Amino acid sequence: MRPFRKTLAVLTAALTITTLGTAVAEAGQEKAVLRYTEHGIPHIVANDFGGLGYGYGYAAATDNVCELANIYLTVSAQRSKYLGPGGDGYPSLSEAANNLHSDLFFQRINDSGIVDRLAAQPAPQGPRPEVRQIVSGYVRGFNAYLARTGRAGISDPACNGADWVRPITEQDFYRHFYAIAITGGQGVVTESLFAAPPSGPAPAPGTAGQLSDQVRKALGGGGLGSNGIAIGADSTASGRGSVLLGNPHYPWQAGRRFWQSQLTIPGRFDVAGASLLGMPFVQIGHTADAAWTHTVATPVTFGLFEVPLQAGDPTTYLVDGKAEKMTSADVTVQVRQADGSLKPARQTFWSTRYGPVMADFQGIPLPWTAKSAYAVRDANATNLRGLNTWFELDQARSTADVVRALSRTQGVPWVNTIATDRAGNALYADIQVVPHVTDELAKTCSTPLGQGTFEQVGLAILDGSKSSCQWGSDPGAIEPGIFAPSRLPQQQRRDYELNANDSAWLANARAPITGYPHIVGDIGTERSPRTREALLTAEKGGFTTDSMKKMLFADHSLLADLTAADLAKLCASFPGGQAPSSSGPVPVGPACDALAKWDHTYSLDSRGSLLFQRFAARLGGVDRFTVPFDPKAPLTTPNTLNVGNADVRKAFGDALVELRTAGLPPDAKLRDGQAVTRNGERIPIHGAQGFLGVLNVMTTEWDPARGNVEVAHGSSYLQVVGFSGHGCPDSSTLLTYSQSSNPKSPYFSDQTKLYSRGEWVKERFCEADILRSPALRTVVLR
Repeated sequence: MRPFRKTLAVLTAALTITTLGTAVAEAGQEKAVLRYTEHGIPHIVANDFGGLGYGYGYAAATDNVCELANIYLTVSAQRSKYLGPGGDGYPSLSEAANNLHSDLFFQRINDSGIVDRLAAQPAPQGPRPEVRQIVSGYVRGFNAYLARTGRAGISDPACNGADWVRPITEQDFYRHFYAIAITGGQGVVTESLFAAPPSGPAPAPGTAGQLSDQVRKALGGGGLGSNGIAIGADSTASGRGSVLLGNPHYPWQAGRRFWQSQLTIPGRFDVAGASLLGMPFVQIGHTADAAWTHTVATPVTFGLFEVPLQAGDPTTYLVDGKAEKMTSADVTVQVRQADGSLKPARQTFWSTRYGPVMADFQGIPLPWTAKSAYAVRDANATNLRGLNTWFELDQARSTADVVRALSRTQGVPWVNTIATDRAGNALYADIQVVPHVTDELAKTCSTPLGQGTFEQVGLAILDGSKSSCQWGSDPGAIEPGIFAPSRLPQQQRRDYELNANDSAWLANARAPITGYPHIVGDIGTERSPRTREALLTAEKGGFTTDSMKKMLFADHSLLADLTAADLAKLCASFPGGQAPSSSGPVPVGPACDALAKWDHTYSLDSRGSLLFQRFAARLGGVDRFTVPFDPKAPLTTPNTLNVGNADVRKAFGDALVELRTAGLPPDAKLRDGQAVTRNGERIPIHGAQGFLGVLNVMTTEWDPARGNVEVAHGSSYLQVVGFSGHGCPDSSTLLTYSQSSNPKSPYFSDQTKLYSRGEWVKERFCEADILRSPALRTVVLR
């Protein structure tokens, strides 16, 4: 079904509506129509892009005004002014240790004027005209909501009456998007930038192994992950059309939450899905004929340069034998004191031609010595183009359109794209911003430390003393220093394409992708249990939208298939029924029987799943398998639990102790030890961590006295979209933590309860479906 062709006036004439008058918009001007269906999902309709942004801004603020205000407080570098210098620094936008460091980090960016310069440029580097209209409307919509409620009228206790809630500007919006773009670069080295010229003995630099491990942890374990499975016509049950699973694993709290909507300009623009808070576009979603999702990708989007220093002057470095002075930026922010007064805090940041000087990488020393210093270059440091990327994706009608949007705008900052279309195509594309570091450049220019980090994790540390060692460029790249789309992995097939945060190599097990630069990702290496589970599932074929939903919520564990039976036998073999543990022998009790009978799922009533979860969490780098990885059999290796390993045996005993301490028996049901609490109501949560080979990831927070009591990150905005024939897309969605962060909203935990019951929301995309909603509520913003 093609987008409906009614005018906004005709659309609203036949509806029972609530009109918000001149307090919201200029009298007599129709800005937007918000049509709410089940679970508070708004279908926003306007006659132009400004009106569309206006409706989005108003509706988003209605659900999440406090969280949005927190975002704008952060990017305007005023957390210390209002909240004091402590706090957590708002980890949704940087790795700053506290509010003060967050403010100094963002004030440095604001003082540089980089965001303002990018926003002022024409497309393709700056926002295209339609994007500017959406942004302008969004800002007016947010401010209109705030004008209507006032600070005192905000119902959310998180910011009711708070003096840090304020009207926003377009500058605030662009700063927010920029912060998202650099999340995988400057955002992960925030604390490292608080470097000062050497004044005494410097620590020894970390090893390549230490640095590589920390990079993996920072980029792979920071609360961001995803599954994307695109099923083409050949792997559907009917042999035509397609099915897409979008399954991002993002934080359940704060500024990386998704929010769901449909955006429509009748006859011109119609897209549904979700975006990160404050982004008035659909970032994961679908149109009438194409659907897409994103997964966090493997390329390291920043790189380091080691520069030699001039003798006797640690702020002068040498390039091609010529001296260059570092630049310094003296940054000042206001800090609230205990008595309520404000005092300035200052920090000097140092930079080279490559980027800012750093002193370490998240605790791994990269010391600034009398002889050399390290500087970081972020490939997304000039990226505001992503706004254009998602605007174009929101109009895609085919996988070819998706590729064109990605290639033309080159603004995706750190994610892959997986897509399907009505014609039955399945697409994988890692067309994103990647530093132009070829294997040849890395071989020629890597420092001794960089040789190891580039091989192990793709982090380039290059010789900054040679101008020939700077990042290269391609004719097809939108700017120097990044790879052109033609150099990056992409593949389209009729069976399937997928990604679960491993490299592009096995986006399809039948057609491995090779030949891309090493910085993009590895080739021929072990896949994670979650990637293997996704591939084994996709290989079965015969998909429908219903079977895809059932597959995700089956909560099946591949790691359990590989090891649980051996673990049950190991359990039964312990002399006297006593397992070894760090605190001495521990009785196994009903553990062995529970593991032997377990169905290897993380459904709410599964017994043995909690014990296995705690056991697997303790394995870490333990040599757990006796059959090693074989690149010729990547879906089935490694396998077979190494029951003879003393650390494996002790991990089992420690897991038993951990459950007993939490008051849980070894055969406890998952629902007894894994839940969240919302407004005093305990809501059991199914799913489990990705290292267990579970696609429906739930990374939970373990309370030693009570078990898993909260979700840190995991399945967030879920969508299954099917195309077949010429009808409306067959789509279902679920926002696991619900639309609103306000505990007083009816949409605070309603979808969380649906998730707990294994239910989905049938999406209402086409006009007839929207009008049939029994919950239909319409608000006209005048």
